[in-house]
Amino acid sequence: MAEKYINPHTDFGFKRLFGSEFNKELLISFLNAMFHGEQNVQDVTYLNSEQLGDRVDARRAIFDVYCENDKGEKFIVEMQNVYQEFFKDRTIYYSTFPIREQAQRGGDWDFHLNPVYTIGLLNFNFADGLENAKRWHHEVKLMEVDTHEIFYDKLTYIYVEIPKFDKQESELVTMYDKWMYVLKNLSHLDNRPPSLREKIFTKLFNAAAIARFSPTELREYEDSLKAYRDIKNSLDTAKEEGRAEGRE
Repeated sequence: MAEKYINPHTDFGFKRLFGSEFNKELLISFLNAMFHGEQNVQDVTYLNSEQLGDRVDARRAIFDVYCENDKGEKFIVEMQNVYQEFFKDRTIYYSTFPIREQAQRGGDWDFHLNPVYTIGLLNFNFADGLENAKRWHHEVKLMEVDTHEIFYDKLTYIYVEIPKFDKQESELVTMYDKWMYVLKNLSHLDNRPPSLREKIFTKLFNAAAIARFSPTELREYEDSLKAYRDIKNSLDTAKEEGRAEGRE
């Protein structure tokens, strides 16, 4: 394999870095960086990523990463490589599972809910309603339209457009900058950049080093990488065919 480090956009790569108990420090660091100090996550507990509906025939949901912090707040973290027509609807649907599971049986429950955060890391530009946005980080909450004030602050959707992040290594200032640089460029790096000197990135580059994989892990990663490349090639082909039709 030509790459030295795994591609975090693959299912195997993303879950290895952010979805394993052994590497949960990486997830904690990323969440704290993303929330710019508004969150102080000390610990996370991984929850069952496969969620069943209320009925036997209901559509289930399988999250990339599903966890809660030490305050009981729920986090769904998804890596999405391909735009889907109803992607926004999907994220809303996903957020209903951690809401409903908080319902307590019996008559004493007062409907108190812990906050739910649905985070979409997008390997594409999210055109649906954000096509004119220049920023790559989008935070969405329920808002009163007239006053633009937050109506309900316990339900948050965060969409991160990875392709829009264009900072070079010399421009990295915040921890969020550094994490975004890693998410976008990890599989293209030959060595750990000097600007990523924090201890947490030592752990990340060790976890991402393909040379450290067992034969089983290597096979699983190669299968995941092939699936990722197949999807990407199909998408690139469709785009090129669309451009050819337009030129015609």
